[in-house]
Amino acid sequence: MRSPVSRERDREQPQTPPSLPLLVTPGDPRGVGPEVAVRALATFDHPVLCLGDPDALEAAARAAGVPVPPHRAPAPTGEPVEVAAIREAVDLIRAGRAAGLVTGPIHKGRLVKQGFAFTGHTDLLGHLCGVPQPVMAFAGGKVRVVLVTVHLPLRRVPAALNADLILHTLRVTHAALRDDLGIAAPRLLVCGLNPHAGDDGALGDEELELIGPTVTRARDEGLDARGPMSAEAAFVRALRDEGDIVVAMYHDQGLAPLKALDFGRSVNWTLGLPMLRTSVDHGTADDLVGTGRADPASMRAALGFAAELAGRRFVPWKT
Repeated sequence: MRSPVSRERDREQPQTPPSLPLLVTPGDPRGVGPEVAVRALATFDHPVLCLGDPDALEAAARAAGVPVPPHRAPAPTGEPVEVAAIREAVDLIRAGRAAGLVTGPIHKGRLVKQGFAFTGHTDLLGHLCGVPQPVMAFAGGKVRVVLVTVHLPLRRVPAALNADLILHTLRVTHAALRDDLGIAAPRLLVCGLNPHAGDDGALGDEELELIGPTVTRARDEGLDARGPMSAEAAFVRALRDEGDIVVAMYHDQGLAPLKALDFGRSVNWTLGLPMLRTSVDHGTADDLVGTGRADPASMRAALGFAAELAGRRFVPWKT
């Protein structure tokens, strides 16, 4: 499967890749992050620097029989090493010393117990970059998906949705597909919130009162936003190449079908930051640590996608 940068609709030719390295944070040293990182990096030819627990990386490389990638421990901050690594990576990119960041999985539950104040990488990176609302997207397989709300209990999603948030997501997504993937006129397939997109109000009125009018506002701005439509219709249309990305209202609406279709090929891609960031589409998978069964495919995809994006449109940090 070709990456989203290489699809037929993406007409612009990549620029010469920068010589700056990509930074890799393997994530929680107790999870599979170090294992998938060293195995993926063994066949990756772009300059990299790993920021993480050196003991975990070196042990993972020995177990896998692959070279230890260039690496170092982040400067101590009193925080868990995976968080300190993310902070240092952002500082290096801000200083113009790296082209972007590829992250391995963190364990949010373990971090929260240690005082971690964010729901995941995306919120932390938004905080570090001064971006109040970064947008979580996924690309790399048969379909692309972007999420309007992310890590929320399902019962809180309707109250969290508002016109500003939906319109912000549509604008940022349109800009990323245009500027980073070279799609001249991105087609955004916007899901409703309720089954059958509300069935004209019979199953809910968010489509009539909120999502539909917001899609109209986006179209008035020149965005090719289509919907609201049922989630199943949006994914079918995306698979038929009748749209460039599915805009899901909540986490599992977008990611359950995406991972059923593309697990291991999909890349977590953060939009709206002044820096490039991609990530694996899986968690720490503690039960697979040391078994040799952790699949590095998603890390390979995240590295490859980051290298292509950096080569296509490397933009120094801007505020």
